[in-house]
Amino acid sequence: MGRANLTSAVVVAAAAELADREGFDAITLSALARRFGVQTASLYSHVRDRSSLLDSVHELALGELADRIAISIGGRSGRDALVALADAHRDYARQFPGRWSALQRPAAASTVHSDAAGRVVALTLAVLRGYQLPGTELVHATRLLGATINGFLSLEASGSMGHREPATEVSWRRALDALDTAFRCWPTGGKS
Repeated sequence: MGRANLTSAVVVAAAAELADREGFDAITLSALARRFGVQTASLYSHVRDRSSLLDSVHELALGELADRIAISIGGRSGRDALVALADAHRDYARQFPGRWSALQRPAAASTVHSDAAGRVVALTLAVLRGYQLPGTELVHATRLLGATINGFLSLEASGSMGHREPATEVSWRRALDALDTAFRCWPTGGKS
């Protein structure tokens, strides 16, 4: 691919593909320059530096995940929406392990305030609002949901849960059932 075909979006997409193929830490400007057959300096007209490139991959992953969540939860509510949201995360993590790793790093301020991040937050809150949680409890419920999904997927990806029966699929469903129960029976009036 020649220099004339390079854009910021092309460079970020190539970085995401590299992350999925070789791991998130494999993203370097020199690796991408080799991929495109250009000098590393040529990439600086498309990305500021490695840090901004990693942030861009993070934002790309958020946007892709938001698209998947939106499709998955459409027309669903309650437990069905919760399972669809969680399964969208799990499917994304399995299909795009490098991009999923990008989602596990602290987000830059620009990423936090991006449209992609806003969409993921809005979709997550829409699912949780289906449980009639008080507005003051949504942050706590969101943190529990994120910790459960991310923790499970991290352990699953590392192979930590594959050594005994039953299959992790059974545990995944149990975890989602537990979340559904927790959200339906959420305590109110607790101390903040």
